[in-house]
Amino acid sequence: QVQLVESGGGLVQAGGSLRLSCTASAVTFSTYAMGWFRQAPGKEREFVAACSWNGGSKYYTDSVKGRFTISRDNGKNTLYLQMNSLKPEDTAVYYCAADRAYLATNVPNVPYEYDYWGRGTQVTVSS
Repeated sequence: QVQLVESGGGLVQAGGSLRLSCTASAVTFSTYAMGWFRQAPGKEREFVAACSWNGGSKYYTDSVKGRFTISRDNGKNTLYLQMNSLKPEDTAVYYCAADRAYLATNVPNVPYEYDYWGRGTQVTVSS
């Protein structure tokens, strides 16, 4: 079983920045595609960003392009999400997720294709 632990959330003013981290327990982290999702109150969980096992391919939902950057450090078993120019509509619980398909070329952008999930970290952006 893979454990994922997110950190780095908090309260920030609009226009500010936060950096989320997700640390994985599995030594096989470097073979997984990884993603970030978020869920606001009363809304469904939505895709934010994802990257391939080596970080070579990265994908973003349109609303965060140019503001968020996903990256990973396989030597540290850690996934990151740098969030700049934050907006109140970015307020949500942010989750990281792992797709255990070995060295997959496909990078999923839907929750049901991910196998492991963290418990989430709250991001609140005030106006």
